[in-house]
Amino acid sequence: MESIYSSLNDDELKKEFETSKKIAVIGISSKKERASNEVASFLQEEGYEIFPVNPTETEVLGKKSYSELSELEEIPDIVDVFRKSEETMPILDDVIKLGIKFLWLQEGIINEEVKTKALEHGIKFVMNGCIKKEYKRLFSLE
Repeated sequence: MESIYSSLNDDELKKEFETSKKIAVIGISSKKERASNEVASFLQEEGYEIFPVNPTETEVLGKKSYSELSELEEIPDIVDVFRKSEETMPILDDVIKLGIKFLWLQEGIINEEVKTKALEHGIKFVMNGCIKKEYKRLFSLE
């Protein structure tokens, strides 16, 4: 398995966690056993405002679920993605269009084209990494 890629070093990533408060979770599931639900629930418990984005859900973790990123009433600080690698380019296009500054592709999601385009547009970018695991590692919660 490829290692995690981040355009930020640990200090920069930690600062992002400290200053970002709104996280859109694309591909979130209302099923508690799913990684997307577990990760979003953890982030919510840590004080982040979660914006569920999944056209097949109406509500997740007590929050209205949106069909797509462009429907959100607020611009999130981070977009955390639980979708197949080949489905991530349209998400990046929305991130660019909406002026969002940080795109995070969860573990197992690897798309080099998305990485290149994100970096070209000055978007902070993590690929093939779990936002929950990285948060716990950086804040010594393990």
